[in-house]
This record gives sequence, structure tokens and C-alpha cells, in this order.
Amino acid sequence: MRVLIVTGGFYTEIADMLEDGALAALKQEDAHYTFIRVPGALEIPAVIARGAESGEFDAFVALGCVIRGETSHYETVCNESARGLMDLAVHYGLAIGNGILTTENMAQAVYRADPKQGNKGGEAVRAACAVARAFSTKS
Repeated sequence: MRVLIVTGGFYTEIADMLEDGALAALKQEDAHYTFIRVPGALEIPAVIARGAESGEFDAFVALGCVIRGETSHYETVCNESARGLMDLAVHYGLAIGNGILTTENMAQAVYRADPKQGNKGGEAVRAACAVARAFSTKS
């Protein structure tokens, strides 16, 4: 299994924890992997699309964090990053694990990102790999 992990690094501490959880899951999956870090969640779908075009990967993982602020920017980033990933998954048949956290505050983000607590990075890897295996199953 070859997996591309694209991480939005706006919240560095959260991104690091998500990647730590993802790395442990990748080792359990015995997967080969490539990590790419981009500025934020909105950039993730475009990089995954380019990775898919390369033909080098079986599965893709999106990691990052969006924390609600005082403006409507939160809604835009959450909705558009999720829509971009879903469009890629449905229209192009990509196995994508969505580990982009959307939280109300930093405490929620830390809990969900921490590999010893919520471990959403690990969950996203396991989801992507499960979908890639389902895609490769012959009927």
C-alpha cells in the first residue's frame, strides 16, 4: 500500500500530533508513505489531486485542523476542504481518509489530534487503507 499524507500545517502542534498518529497507523498497515505539508486545509485537496494524477499512490490522507474563530472564514474552510476531498473521492474513485479536524477550540483539537487520546490521524490512515483495499477487491 502506497499512501500520500497531506497535512495542513497552520496549527503546527496539532499537525505534528496528527502526523505522529498517522505514522504509527502506517507502520501497522505496513504501508509505504510520503508526507507533504501545506499551509492550511484549503490547499490539501489540490495536492491530493496532483498526487492522484501521478499514479504513485493507492490511498490518500488529509490531515489538518480548523478552529472556529470570530468570522465566517471557519465555515468556508471547513466546508470547502471537505467538499474538495469528497469530490475527489466520488468523482475520481480515490481512497481518502479525512483527518481534518473542525473544532470549537484548541482543547478539542489537542484531544482529537493526540495519538494517546482521539488519534484522528491514525483513524484517517486506517480509513484510507480500508477503502483502498475495498476498491481492489474483485467481485
